Parts: sequence; structure tokens; C-alpha cells
Amino acid sequence: MRLRLPATLTARLVAVAVLLVAVTALLIGTATTLAMKQNLETQLDAQATESLVKTVNSPRGRPDGDGRSGFDPFRDISRQYEGALVAVLPEQGEATGAVRTEGDDESWSVAEPLSQRQLDALHDDMPYAEYEPATLRVPGLGSYRVVCHQGEGGWIVVGLPTTGVTRTIADLVRLELLATLLGVLAAAGVGTWVVRRQLAPLREVAATAHRVAELPLASGEIDMAARVPDRLTDERTEIGQVGSALNAMLDHVEDSLGRRHRSEQQVRQFVADASHELRTPLATIAGYTELARRRPETGGTALDKVEAESARMTALVEDLLLLARLDAGRPLESRPVDLSRLLLEAVDDARVLDAERSWRLDLPDEPITVTGDEARLHQVATNLLTNARKHTPPGSTVTVSGTTAGFSVHDDGPGFAPDLAPHAFERFTRGDAARSRGGAGLGLSLVEAIVAAHGGSVALESRPGDTTVTVTLPARAS
Repeated sequence: MRLRLPATLTARLVAVAVLLVAVTALLIGTATTLAMKQNLETQLDAQATESLVKTVNSPRGRPDGDGRSGFDPFRDISRQYEGALVAVLPEQGEATGAVRTEGDDESWSVAEPLSQRQLDALHDDMPYAEYEPATLRVPGLGSYRVVCHQGEGGWIVVGLPTTGVTRTIADLVRLELLATLLGVLAAAGVGTWVVRRQLAPLREVAATAHRVAELPLASGEIDMAARVPDRLTDERTEIGQVGSALNAMLDHVEDSLGRRHRSEQQVRQFVADASHELRTPLATIAGYTELARRRPETGGTALDKVEAESARMTALVEDLLLLARLDAGRPLESRPVDLSRLLLEAVDDARVLDAERSWRLDLPDEPITVTGDEARLHQVATNLLTNARKHTPPGSTVTVSGTTAGFSVHDDGPGFAPDLAPHAFERFTRGDAARSRGGAGLGLSLVEAIVAAHGGSVALESRPGDTTVTVTLPARAS
């Protein structure tokens, strides 16, 4: 069965912290226990060796050649540590030994003789390496650390019980386990409090996201005022990075939804304006057709008017179709265009159509060549000049200036109204009476769409007596 981690980040962090505390405590406890055991065994070995040295150096501690020894374990046992055993294992003769135990009165000690079984265990299991401590299991007495010495007639063995070491190590292990348990519980409690406190800002960021998710974003104007507080957007911290990223995303979403809403409004306005512009010539055609049917003598005038309105409606539909194609990204022709000649022809046509205004052309000595669709660029120049002709009073001066970056059209007419200039390139935009005589309001929007399709841009600067439309086109690729 696969082990599943806790679901929440808080639980995972606390679990990891508790696990680290537990593992660290166990490692430290194990190392401490091993070090303590080694230290206690070293002390016990030192005591056993010390006791053996004292016994060997005693005049009674040297067995004779016959295996007899003047050393009496029962008489000299009082000089040993509590629980110590002393045994004489001669090469010939009978082995003897005793173990020191406490009497009823702590000031007295009792020497109990070792049984034959215990002496045999000492004899059989003795490693017989002088002054090399070893652990032996003595029947009925338990585990001992023993040290031996080989004399002229046999072996003298001294041992100390390991019960003290075992008891101390057991107490230490219990203490370590208790400390580990308390440490784990403390780590769980403190860790939960600390992690919850540290993750509180993250929950606040999540709450902001939930508030935004509950907003109706499907349609209409969107107001996404909810943002992560500035104190939670410090990118030097991880939570600050999340908060800053969320705010940036919300800004982007709000901007995109705002653009979508404005686009929807523009589409609705565009449809309404196009319907209005088409309804006028259609109504005129219908009216004159009805007039010609009822009064045949007016047929010629009616047909002339129908023809004029049809031409107007055809021009409007063609402009709308061109805008639709440009919006759809339909590619234009791309070939070298002599912009100097194009501007010269456009200005000459304007002079022929309108002699009431002064038309000027300023071109550099070298021909200006750009890459693009010549017919559409000619339409751009014609629309700008037509716009200047329609919306400036007689006697105005219109100047067309060509540069290597494009061209500009300047007039000294009344200019755009301040509230109209920012919307001059929007479709069906009309100004006040001074600049609204005729037209459907598509001229400048066509200019912007065609120039944008060429990878260029259009800028408008307007104030009374000084209006300039600047067309910037990309340089011709060499």
C-alpha cells in the first residue's frame, strides 16, 4: 500500500520538521550511548586491570611450582571492588575462587566461593591473553569483564561485573527516549504554530485569488480592484514573489478584459454606425424610386440621385470591406514604391480638385523609396489631403513634407477639438461642425489601418492653426 503524505503544506512541513528532530535525536542518542558505553567499559577494564596488578604484586599472589599459591581469594577478597571475583587456576591442582558480595551490614563484605561450574566456565572460556580485558558469561553471576595473568604455576583471574555499566546504559537509553519523545512533541507543537504563522501571508494571497475568482468576468465592464497588499509583494521573499506575480497577472487580466470590453463596445458602435450610414442612402434610393414611379416626369432627376447615392453607398461598403480585410490580417502587396512621385501626384490632384486652398509640396533632393502597396499608400495620401480639404476654410495652406521615414500633412485650419483628437483615428468619428462636413468618418481610420498593415504608425498633433498628421513607414530593406 502506497504511503500518502499529509495533504496540507502545513502538515507536510510540520511532519518533515518532526521527522528531522526525531532522526537527529536518535542519531545523537545513539552516538552518546555508544560513547558512554565505551567510556564505562574502559573505566571498568582499568579497574579490573588495577585489581589484577595489585593481586599479582601481592606476595601471596604468586603460585608456586607445585600449583599451590599463598594467595587466598577468601582472605584477600575484601580488597576488591564490590561484586568482583578472584580465581586461581593452577596448572596442577584444584582451582579456587571467590566473589565479593555485600553482607547485612554495608561495612562488612562476604566472600562467597565460586562453584565448580563457575570455575570451569572461567577455565574453558578464558581467552588466555595477559592483561587483555574480555567479557565472559559466568553461570549464576552474569556478565563479567575479566583480566588474567599467567604466573609460574598457573593463572590468576580478576573480574568485575558489567551490571553497573548495563544499568547505566539502560537508564541513559530510557532518558534519551523520553527526551526524544518530548522533543518530538515540542517540535510538533511549536512547528505547527510557527508554520501556521509563517504561512498566514500565503493564505491572504490565496484569499485575494478567491475573491477575484468569484467576480463575474463573462461580460460587461470588469472592475478587478482586489489586489495583494504591498506588504506581501516584496520579491526578496518567496511569498512576496507569489504576491507580486499574482498582482501582475491580475493587472494583465484586468487590462485584457478592459480591452475586450472596449473592443466589444467598438464593434457594437461600428455596427450601429455602419447601419446608420447605409440606411441614409438606402432611404434616399427608396424615396426617389417611389417618386419616379408616381411622377414619371421626374425620372431623370430620380435616376441621377439614385446613381449618386449608390456610388456613395458603394464607396462606404468598399471602405468597410477594406477595413475588414486589414483587421483580418490580409497581406498587402510588397514592392518598391517611389514615395516622392506618389506624393507629387496626390498634391497635383488636390490642386485640380480645389483651387481655393494653397497646396505645397516639400521633398528632399533624393527620391524617397519605400516598400509597400502603392495603391494603398496613394489612398493614405489622398485621404489625408481630402480630410484637410474638407475640414479647413478656403484660403488655408496645406503642406505635404516627405522624409526618408515617411511623410506628413500640415494645415493651418481650426484643428481638432481637444476632446476629439485622442479618438480621431477611431471609425465613424466626427468632430464639430467646423470639421464634419461630409464623409462617413472612415478616412483617418483607413489611414491608420493601412499604415499599420505596412508596419508603420500614424501620429496626430493638433491645435488651432497648426494641425499635423505624421505617417512613419519602415525603411526599405536593402
